[in-house]
Amino acid sequence: MITAFLLRSLDRRISVAVALLLAVAILVPVLNLATGPGHPLHIPTYIMALFGKYLTYALLALALDLVWGFCGILSLGHGAFFALGGYAMGMYLMRQIGSRGVYGDPVLPDFMVFLNWKELPWFWHGFDQFWFAALMVLLVPGLLAFVFGWFAFRSRVNGVYLSIITQAMTYALLLAFFRNDMGFGGNNGMTDFKDILGYNIQADGTRASLFAATAIFLALSLTIASAIVRSKFGKVLVGVRDAESRTRFLGYRVEHFKLFTFVVSAMMAGIAGALYVPQVGIINPGEFAPANSIEVVIWTAVGGRGTLIGPIIGAILVNGGKTIFTGLFPEFWLFALGGLFVAVTLFLPKGVVGTISQYLVRRKPVTDAAEPAAEEDGIEPKIQAAE
Repeated sequence: MITAFLLRSLDRRISVAVALLLAVAILVPVLNLATGPGHPLHIPTYIMALFGKYLTYALLALALDLVWGFCGILSLGHGAFFALGGYAMGMYLMRQIGSRGVYGDPVLPDFMVFLNWKELPWFWHGFDQFWFAALMVLLVPGLLAFVFGWFAFRSRVNGVYLSIITQAMTYALLLAFFRNDMGFGGNNGMTDFKDILGYNIQADGTRASLFAATAIFLALSLTIASAIVRSKFGKVLVGVRDAESRTRFLGYRVEHFKLFTFVVSAMMAGIAGALYVPQVGIINPGEFAPANSIEVVIWTAVGGRGTLIGPIIGAILVNGGKTIFTGLFPEFWLFALGGLFVAVTLFLPKGVVGTISQYLVRRKPVTDAAEPAAEEDGIEPKIQAAE
């Protein structure tokens, strides 16, 4: 039943995007592992890891598009859900180090030994098991989104006020995780990971598997998001976005629709964070920075809000440009990013994908209208000849 529901949601564009992602999940690891450095098609491991990071950002942008593009909720706090998912995975990876750490403690991570912790905090228990960590990757961001959304949406907080509150939540978490007594590594965060599921995290095969898993999860999340927005539920979401008061007067519990979408989006962001950490090799409180959440908004706007595919493209394009631009002109990157956002707002308000789609839609009626005219031109001489 669930499979049928997901398959019905795949229109042509989404189907092509999912197929491309699955192809990339197979092709890139194969070109990395099965070809040597001298082969013209060889993809170096560092390039694969870099694009794996881009795909986690694409998943985060997709999560934001689900609530902003289709529900009208401009969240400036999705970086918090991303970071919480990353910390859940980081805690699992730290527990896998065991006695191979700098201080050789089989239970306590190095930063706890350095800070004179005597025993493992209660909230670290269970993170030695992957299934528990994977569960927390979903539950922790989802629970935070549920509690936050329950109070915010029931109080009918909307617009810029909701955006400010989400950013305040992110900043509060930033300050909390910076503290050493929180038990999450303080300012330095968590790093020096060794294994994941028993495999060396630095090995080429492991990094190829992480890349493939990221592409597959992005394809699955795209399918789920498409299923949501193309269902009757999704049509109500669009009604909430465009005319919330009218939707409420029609008898819909608007806060319930918002809450469900917000929680699903937060879980997607948590998965993105969990896939990000083992590929980058570190997680620290800097991921909670409000500027990171604002960047996600820019990726979504550049690609095209409300298109699902657009934010994926926007995240990859902007971060690819960031990698190149910061290497050439590092001190000007923030100015370039701000200028890009202003330019998109003024000249491409629907983003890259949205603008292209709008152009194709405008051309289609002209083509359709020309066909009947041609047919009538062909019929008219026959009538005259018969007469």
